[in-house]
Amino acid sequence: MRQRTAIVIGGGIGGLTAALALDRRGWSVTVLERTAGPVPAPASGRRAQTARPARSGAGIGLAPNAQRALDTLGLGDAVRAMAAWQGAGELRLPGGRRLARTDNAAAVRRFGGPVMVAHRAELLALLAGRLPDGALRTGAAAELVDPGEPGPGGRPARVRIAAAADRATGTDGATTTDGTSATEEGAGVPAGVDEELTADLVVGADGIHSAVRRAVFPGHPEPRYAGFTAWRFVVPAPDRPCTAHETWGPGGLWGTVPLPDGRIYAYATAAVPPGGRAADDERAELLRRFGTWHRPVPDLIAAADPATVLRNDVRTAAAPPPAFHRGRVALLGDAVHPMTPNLGQGGCQAIEDAVVLAQLAAPDVDLAAALAEFTRQRLPRTMDVVRRAERIGRLTTWRSRPACALRAVLMAATARLTPDLALRALDGIADWRPEGPTYAAGTRGTRTAAQPKEHE
Repeated sequence: MRQRTAIVIGGGIGGLTAALALDRRGWSVTVLERTAGPVPAPASGRRAQTARPARSGAGIGLAPNAQRALDTLGLGDAVRAMAAWQGAGELRLPGGRRLARTDNAAAVRRFGGPVMVAHRAELLALLAGRLPDGALRTGAAAELVDPGEPGPGGRPARVRIAAAADRATGTDGATTTDGTSATEEGAGVPAGVDEELTADLVVGADGIHSAVRRAVFPGHPEPRYAGFTAWRFVVPAPDRPCTAHETWGPGGLWGTVPLPDGRIYAYATAAVPPGGRAADDERAELLRRFGTWHRPVPDLIAAADPATVLRNDVRTAAAPPPAFHRGRVALLGDAVHPMTPNLGQGGCQAIEDAVVLAQLAAPDVDLAAALAEFTRQRLPRTMDVVRRAERIGRLTTWRSRPACALRAVLMAATARLTPDLALRALDGIADWRPEGPTYAAGTRGTRTAAQPKEHE
């Protein structure tokens, strides 16, 4: 039987997870990532492979649902080894008053596993390092030309890769949400010549401004501004350990999260008009907005390199899409259900999407039926997460002092009456389980990074 082929457009977390999951199911996979910038992969990778560089300073939360999805790919232990247990966490006010507290023991009781935090670039490197040699191409600005038709006799999907000369001028193509890259550009195509590929399946994982989404659903509204902007950065380990916390103030919040190596991942949001940029630099903007908040907030801002502070407007899905597929194309992650970061589920849901898609799309199944089932399973779940995250996001934009005071009173009272307030928001989300065996962190005898499943 002819081996089925898949093209994944976008080399972010969702795209790399989808590529790895489809590879494990027997598909021949090619990942096309627009950006470039090779660095060596981790030594524990399944094969020698070039991986994504640590360009951006950003962390990613991995709730138990995402960890269990990665378990099915044999990556669970490797991810847990490189991630930090989120220990105790606090909800505070700008002056330092604590409103609520939780810990990972409560998460384990509630969801069957802890909430963990990893550096985004390290997770990307791990995923890229498990792909077959040559599967990952960067500097490959991809455009969906034809979504194809599944079924007997149906035409394949077609993807165009812009010529090297076009890529140098920045023509439109696939982009990822984090803007980092994975491996060297594929060779063998002369400069100035477009390349066209065909595939049995195309996975659109090209981020919030997805060109694949626009191609398959041209009338669907673009993601809309959620009402706030986010900043992110990572700083070296401080002199004194920090407890993870999120602090809510008028019109914005601050978050501090320790990473496994002692460094601190910090994030902040503020209700400001979209498209803004600081006149000087974004670290100075953070100092103006958060420099008087409780410690360690001002210390962390002061320790940040201005060049590493990321600022992005937060956008969310304006409406549910008609489907998560069309023809031979499946959409996943931010390309189809962008959400605010308030539940820490953007990357987690992309990982879920990828694993479910691969589980449904076995090489010998009817692809049309598999893609229809993918939509049936993933559209209602992910759009529910989108709505729930957005509701919490709106709460963080309250500005008036009376409203913020009332919010604090209600949150403190709820925390006293209902322990683990912060975890309740993840009910029905973090307890999700994929089909197939999963394993808990630290379980003896499970497959680890040193014992990967061999490619078949």
